[in-house]
Amino acid sequence: MAKDLYEILGVARDASDADLKKAFRGLAMQYHPDRNPGDDEAEQKFKEINLAYEILKDEEKRAAYDRYGHAAFENGGAGGQAGGFDFGSGFADIFDEMFGEFMGGGRQGRGANRRGSDLRYNLEISLEDAFGGRSAEIRVPTAVSCEACDGSGAEGGAQPVTCPTCHGAGKVRTQQGFFTVERTCPTCRGAGQVIDKPCQVCNGTGRTQKEKALSVKIPPGVEDGTRIRLSGEGEAGLNGAPAGDLYIFLSVSPHRLFQREQADIFCKVPMSMTAAALGGEVEVPTIDGGKAKVNVPPGTQTGQQFRLRSKGMSVLNARQRGDMYVEARIETPVNLSRKQRDLLKEFENAGAGRSFSPESEGFFAKVKEFWEDLKD
Repeated sequence: MAKDLYEILGVARDASDADLKKAFRGLAMQYHPDRNPGDDEAEQKFKEINLAYEILKDEEKRAAYDRYGHAAFENGGAGGQAGGFDFGSGFADIFDEMFGEFMGGGRQGRGANRRGSDLRYNLEISLEDAFGGRSAEIRVPTAVSCEACDGSGAEGGAQPVTCPTCHGAGKVRTQQGFFTVERTCPTCRGAGQVIDKPCQVCNGTGRTQKEKALSVKIPPGVEDGTRIRLSGEGEAGLNGAPAGDLYIFLSVSPHRLFQREQADIFCKVPMSMTAAALGGEVEVPTIDGGKAKVNVPPGTQTGQQFRLRSKGMSVLNARQRGDMYVEARIETPVNLSRKQRDLLKEFENAGAGRSFSPESEGFFAKVKEFWEDLKD
């Protein structure tokens, strides 16, 4: 017993055209052969879905089906054709309407313009290059237009001839049981013409493999992951078709002194215990290769930051710079001599009763309160 067309699409018998279309789209994408390679059951389901939609989307065919059922389309019945429907045009229309984007931008017809593929090139640069910008020379292996035939693919300027497989239509039809399926011609790939005297250098493709040297201008202020597009520098298209684009993806290598956060630069600067305690002036490097002086107040603690305005990274496409933050990292002295240890002990004893370590004193005061709370 033949399956009910409404049940195949999972809709009610009074479903609107919009409901039918929505149901068809979801099911067709689910069971499409490209998504289920080698799955015969999915392929059969896909054929049933298309048959159901082809009938129900047509007002006259739907009315005939509602009245007579499947008998309306058997043996030349009302509204039908002997041997079933010819989906040569209807089947293609459905795909153009529903799956143009899903199938890669639509079907290729006669004279289809087979643009070359886009290419990706990963380029690592230093933080200094990201700050100041530079020109980089790169070499990209790619397909370029054949010089022997000027990209046409034909030997000695010969002209293309009509494809013997599709006779210039760019499409061929094949019978698959109940269906007539229309596909892009495999011989001419939808162009409708072929080259009977192919170029011996490129074998008729109109392009050859070559390593191409290019100059890339990197603007100041680029960030990790920035993409630069070089129009027309991708693969050459087949038989003189336009070339694709080349995309340069930038990665900024880690720096030994600086860390970057967008337009700001951070630098951790070690300071001696005495310099942090007494205060003074510290000279630090900047990303532009220069130097800057930081005034360190007495009693500076580890983690304290000092801001240097407009000493950070360049801002892309803007005449300004971010800021630089200098973070103090106080060093505890090591390898002390006996005299230095005696002086530190003397320093410790001289401060008895005075508060000169507020952070540690505050911490241990909280510890004391914590222990007292536990006792209660």
